[in-house]
Amino acid sequence: MFSFQNRSNMLQLLNNYSFDVLVIGGGITGAGIALDAASRGLSVALVDMQDFAAGTSSRSTKLIHGGLRYLKQLEFALVAEVGREREIVYRNSIHVTTPEKMLLPIYKNGSLGKLSTSIGLKIYDSLAQVRKSERRKMLSKKETLQLIPFLKKDGLRGAGYYVEYKTDDARLTIEAIKKAVEYKTICLNYARVTEFVYEKNRIVAAKVRDEITGKRITIHATQIVNATGPWVDELLSKDVQHNKKGKVLKLTKGIHIVIDKSALPLEQAIYFDTEDGRMVFAIPRNQKIYVGTTDTFYHEDLVHPVATKEEVEYLLNALRSVFPSLSLDKKDVESTWAGIRPLIFEKEENPSEISRKDEIWTSKSGLMTIAGGKLTGYRLMAEQIVDKIVKKHRFRHATKCKTKTLSLSGAEGLHSNNFEAFVNHKAMEGAKVGLPFEEAKMLVRMYGRNVERVFALLESQEPTDKLPKTLFAQLLYSIYYEMAYTPADFFIRRTGLMYFDLALVERTKDVVIEIMSKRLGYSENEKLFYSMQLNQFIQDAKGDGGEKCTMDHYE
Repeated sequence: MFSFQNRSNMLQLLNNYSFDVLVIGGGITGAGIALDAASRGLSVALVDMQDFAAGTSSRSTKLIHGGLRYLKQLEFALVAEVGREREIVYRNSIHVTTPEKMLLPIYKNGSLGKLSTSIGLKIYDSLAQVRKSERRKMLSKKETLQLIPFLKKDGLRGAGYYVEYKTDDARLTIEAIKKAVEYKTICLNYARVTEFVYEKNRIVAAKVRDEITGKRITIHATQIVNATGPWVDELLSKDVQHNKKGKVLKLTKGIHIVIDKSALPLEQAIYFDTEDGRMVFAIPRNQKIYVGTTDTFYHEDLVHPVATKEEVEYLLNALRSVFPSLSLDKKDVESTWAGIRPLIFEKEENPSEISRKDEIWTSKSGLMTIAGGKLTGYRLMAEQIVDKIVKKHRFRHATKCKTKTLSLSGAEGLHSNNFEAFVNHKAMEGAKVGLPFEEAKMLVRMYGRNVERVFALLESQEPTDKLPKTLFAQLLYSIYYEMAYTPADFFIRRTGLMYFDLALVERTKDVVIEIMSKRLGYSENEKLFYSMQLNQFIQDAKGDGGEKCTMDHYE
């Protein structure tokens, strides 16, 4: 079981064993690298100073998409590359990735013309090798308004209609990590690299402090990879051999807002341009609509980025411009989130113009760093860096890359032709353990084949009347199979409830903290801290966060 109960064993193994690869960073990039390397037969360890996916990989627009916007920047190769990867990611993680029809409205005197949009989408279909059933259509004004009747009518000429893929970015990361664990990778969250160990000016190990127990270990590896996203430069600064005149990371922030369907009754995802020439998504997720994103340079706290009132108002103004009859206001915003994009800086550019291409480089010490890139391209990025590692160290026991056809945890044997039948069949099993059928279906869609373990936990554990049965099942599974340790791990990254059902979080948080405390053995100081930390995240989600709490206050 991938749980905190095994943490002491994992720490001992990490301290006593020398690995082929140590990945620092448990976001989607690090998870992809760990899975690729482990599935080739390499011995792999992965550590993250926070929870898995706690950075950018739980704070994105939650789309696996081909980068239509990059056609404007004439980055045809990038569009082609990530377009092909989009299909692979969907095929390998069907339970957390769903096709989403996207409407692209076209207005007279707007930045998008009907002919240019038609040609652009056709090029997009070709470059991204979009399957025939999902290729673009051009809609008339009447057809467009049939899909969204409250869309602004003045100047509307029609729309482009094409397919993107919606995902749960944090769960995608967790499923990749769980699959890497199946291949014997040792993955540890809340494990901070404090310094490197050298032999003849080459890095041979990393010293690590367990942020939960305070234990200190040293992890030896033939190749250490810096996949820390926004923290790339911070980790590089720990390398005494690092050339400070090399590549520079430029950080930009994007925020999202969540609105209930009662205020924004969208049944159709939409991608529209703003008055200042940016593009904004509004995407349905269950009974909520999330909207984003902004794009501004960022120089503040990397761990706790929050949406400002000005940024929220920017997105509300964008919505008002395209849905003028709805009169949306700040009171309609139920929650927000903010994320940091780590981009490779080359020259003074606007935030939206910096390339999203990934880059890999190696320091004099041998430390290998990967930065930039997109959620969609994580698998290919991992393949490229592991190819370099295998070639560099002549790992003869390594096989060729397998991840093009390797299903992530929970998606084994599932595909677009059998997934819906699987959902209905398994939901009936959930009903037998006392779950409402629709809630059981939700669990099947979230966990795929792993839902059998979720149902088994419900059968073997005594539920509590203080918590909905579905939420209780998710909590147990997160603790025993997904290394969740804090209430924030559960509410933000294992379920997404912090963003998409904040009211439920507030109703159940005290019970969840009590259950986690008993099952994970929190000290009284830890229990107090995690309670205050969760309240801080709730305030952040509401957009009224104050002074950040740190564990130092309670040690």
